[in-house]
Amino acid sequence: MASAPPAQALPLLYNDLVPLNVEQHSNFKLRNYDKAPHLVGVHAVPLTVDEFAQCQRFLPIVFSSGAEPVPLALMGLNEGVSTLVDAEGKLRREDGYVPAYIRRYPWMLARLRPDSEELSLCFDPKSDLIGEYEEGQPLIENGEATQLTKDLLAFCEQFEQAAARTSEFVKELKEAGLFMDGELSIQVPDVEQPFVYRGFQMVNEEKLRELRGDQLRKWNQSGLLPLLHAHLFSLQGMREVFFAQRQMGLGPAPAFQIS
Repeated sequence: MASAPPAQALPLLYNDLVPLNVEQHSNFKLRNYDKAPHLVGVHAVPLTVDEFAQCQRFLPIVFSSGAEPVPLALMGLNEGVSTLVDAEGKLRREDGYVPAYIRRYPWMLARLRPDSEELSLCFDPKSDLIGEYEEGQPLIENGEATQLTKDLLAFCEQFEQAAARTSEFVKELKEAGLFMDGELSIQVPDVEQPFVYRGFQMVNEEKLRELRGDQLRKWNQSGLLPLLHAHLFSLQGMREVFFAQRQMGLGPAPAFQIS
């Protein structure tokens, strides 16, 4: 029987991880659900470069602060505030984009042994989406993974591949020195002081314009340049998220650090 993955800091949303096992989880099913309570109060999630083009139409894309930036899809500008789901975890809008990081939960690939590169399909056992339920879609049948489980595995594998491409994308931006500290200031009529948001990074448009022609051509041919434009275009949506928060009665404080 496979053992649990080694103890380590768990990613956002995950409370625990165990590998899916044919014997141990033979009666487990995946529930159909229309609510995601684990998303309540989550204002930002990691995003892969494969999602930039679609995500930028609905959610702002920024980069986390620090030496190792990570692309983030912003669902809210304030800690604990989300414009994507309501207080029960139900989607507020049907036309918006739901990042793959969210759609992947409660599944993910993890190494069971530190000395092995092999990844196994794991899930969060504290999620109520998976368990020995009467209703739901079976994960194991006749001692084998069902097509659903195979599809989930394929999705997680695609996510890992996209995450690797995202790491290379960020590495190139760092080497080119394109990251800068971001700041957003919003003035509203009924408040004297502006609302100022910091604590995130963005691409420096001035440095981008100053790049050599051969570098720009290379990035255009590789598909990296359109990703930068998608990120920059998406930043206009930060104001939309801000005013969506206010309409929901989730007014922010005058200053905030996006984390």
